Amino acid sequence: MPAVRAFAGALAFLTRIPVPFTVTAADVARGAVVFPVVGAGIGASVGVVADVLARPLTAPLAAVLAVALGAALTGALHLDGLADTADALGGATRERALEIMRDHAIGAYGAVALVLGLATKLACVAALAARGDALRYVTCAVAAARVVPVVLGVVFPYARSEGTAGFMAAAGRARALVAFAIVVALCVLLHAWPLAIVTVCAAVVCGVVARRWLGGVTGDVLGAAAEVTELAALVAAVALT
Repeated sequence: MPAVRAFAGALAFLTRIPVPFTVTAADVARGAVVFPVVGAGIGASVGVVADVLARPLTAPLAAVLAVALGAALTGALHLDGLADTADALGGATRERALEIMRDHAIGAYGAVALVLGLATKLACVAALAARGDALRYVTCAVAAARVVPVVLGVVFPYARSEGTAGFMAAAGRARALVAFAIVVALCVLLHAWPLAIVTVCAAVVCGVVARRWLGGVTGDVLGAAAEVTELAALVAAVALT
């Protein structure tokens, strides 16, 4: 039963797929170990739609439909974090930046970040679908992106005393290590091992920037880090194919 609740916690937190019972923060923390597994499922759904529809509909249109499916499955969770974090760049002080993050209205910086992020994702998925490689690379990219919030949440301090980033620390270093090992194994099995290296680089950069900028991570920063990692992995995948 604990294992079932842990998986349900990961599924409920990362997607909009309903689970048969109410999950708690503790369930989500325990389920952090399978974040990349849930991510792989999301990525596989996006990738297979892109690959299958690329021939009858053209790769760009297939990419639009595939990315839309991904946004629907996740409720645009990490896109929201990306927008809020980008808007916070306009804050002159740490306190002002954190205050901006609490406001869910999207400003100019957030809008630009969303447009550029989605445009990059669409271009990458279209390029991969045109070559028939969307399934394996998008699966790895999305799985890798979901492990970054777990690792950053465990390794780096928190800019606030409450929130998503705070309870993610309960996942612990052991679960974070296993989650990362799952990503590495997946990337190796699908012959996309460079994406694991990209994941490490993206996690380090995002963590160091957040530490120097805000003194630690927040839920929005973790979401933005996941989105940045996914984009970096997709760009690397296009370069590899």
